[in-house]
Amino acid sequence: MPKTKKTAPPWKGRASMAKRPTTESPLHGVDLLLADLDGVVYAGANAIPHAVESINRAAEGRRVGYLTNNASRTAASVAQHLTELGLLVTEDDVVTSPQAAVRLLADLVPAGSTVLVVGGDGLTTVVEAAGFVVTDSALEHPAAVIQGFAQNVGWVQLAEASYALGADETMPWVATNTDWTIPQARGIAPGNGTLVSAVHTAIGRLPIVAGKPEIAIFREAVARFGGSKPLFIGDRLDTDILGANRAEMESVLVLTGIDHSKKVLAADAKSRPTYLLEDLRELDQPYPAAVRKTTLRGATTVTVGDATVQLLGTAVTIVKAGRPIDLLRAASTLIWESGLPIYGLDVAPELYDEGSV
Repeated sequence: MPKTKKTAPPWKGRASMAKRPTTESPLHGVDLLLADLDGVVYAGANAIPHAVESINRAAEGRRVGYLTNNASRTAASVAQHLTELGLLVTEDDVVTSPQAAVRLLADLVPAGSTVLVVGGDGLTTVVEAAGFVVTDSALEHPAAVIQGFAQNVGWVQLAEASYALGADETMPWVATNTDWTIPQARGIAPGNGTLVSAVHTAIGRLPIVAGKPEIAIFREAVARFGGSKPLFIGDRLDTDILGANRAEMESVLVLTGIDHSKKVLAADAKSRPTYLLEDLRELDQPYPAAVRKTTLRGATTVTVGDATVQLLGTAVTIVKAGRPIDLLRAASTLIWESGLPIYGLDVAPELYDEGSV
């Protein structure tokens, strides 16, 4: 894609949790709340505990939009699902990765071009609505390939994409997203990233990606909803939080989906959230400040709420456990601010074992 001049977004830049402790709630001053879906609002067909009532409460004072990398469903079907769960949602409130992907596609090939689609109705309907001719065969000489997740995608569809892209190394290839996994009611299942990887392995190049962690889907959302101070909620560091940081938005990592203590402590500087929440009930609650001290022995301590952790040399230990979520907030602040890689630290296993948040 041609390079464009980087311009600052109309909202304030991100602030990592470690850099801006506060006793205000995460929603303070926020005029646009953006939420991921899988792992944040629902897992499979079922609502995540406390998510619906918390988002409805947040919507009383601000605009709410929903962003999803899942390309298997239309915005209308997603809105219907959210409505059935008890949220007040219209189709226009849902921004899907296919919508962002088609906007990218429109800049790459002429209007009315034939496009090979790998995916389901959630992608096909958006491609058709944009005026492109949909095909599922490389024999139709498509101008581009667009790929998204659907449960029925198999070898035949992946092979057709590989044939088309392999025959023309300059052909545009757009992927809705590259999530490796997707939360389902029965557990964690392979996501679109695994399907994209299969094509990548066959042809030896990578697609242009529209969904998180790329910023196209965030730009699509802000262009649609407006807002001068957005806040994004996600459950994954490598897509949701990294994407929000790239888009220079403040972010919440809620521990109801994919990522938990161990990955939080090891998060690199590009993937650290502004806030850590155990569940969405904490969205409108005061967010405790991190208090830092240096002891006479030269140890550094961080206290959040009634939890305190200590760094002495390379050892990270618990001084006082307190609430599990505050313990994780304190430990992550301490580790992130140390400037030391996680593999260079001796971290107390209680901070990241299965019993932690």
